[in-house]
Amino acid sequence: MNRNGKIALGCGGAGCLGLIFLAIVGAAVYWYMQSGSRDTNRNYNFNVSTNRNSNSNSSNSNTNSNLSSNSNSSSMSDDDKHKLYHAATLTGDPQLVRRVSVKLGLMNSDFSPSDEYVTFVQEHISWTLQNTDFIRSLDSKEKAVAYVNDHFED
Repeated sequence: MNRNGKIALGCGGAGCLGLIFLAIVGAAVYWYMQSGSRDTNRNYNFNVSTNRNSNSNSSNSNTNSNLSSNSNSSSMSDDDKHKLYHAATLTGDPQLVRRVSVKLGLMNSDFSPSDEYVTFVQEHISWTLQNTDFIRSLDSKEKAVAYVNDHFED
């Protein structure tokens, strides 16, 4: 084997080892990125939205005065409050959710969260885990609206 043959053999071997090294490094980087994304990509979605709107329009003040009465909410059991709140959220009607929240004492008449709001929402999370039968019974928007209409008095 002459000198050029030895050089060619050496370069071919080094090139082959270089490709193997790059393949191993590439596989390690790929594995690291995939395992890291599985550990850190947790999709927790918890939205709390409050819409504060102050209007001095007389027609709005009349409706707001009706919303501030929560006298019947004190006679409701905690279970009934959670059922009504859950059904209202399933309707997809933000105005109805606000009216129910005011009635239950979760929001003030200006739609700002009351002191009981955070506690109720925390309790509602565990309530939903324990009342899956009720939640399954409201499997459509129409059933949720019907439940609210039957159990909610302005």
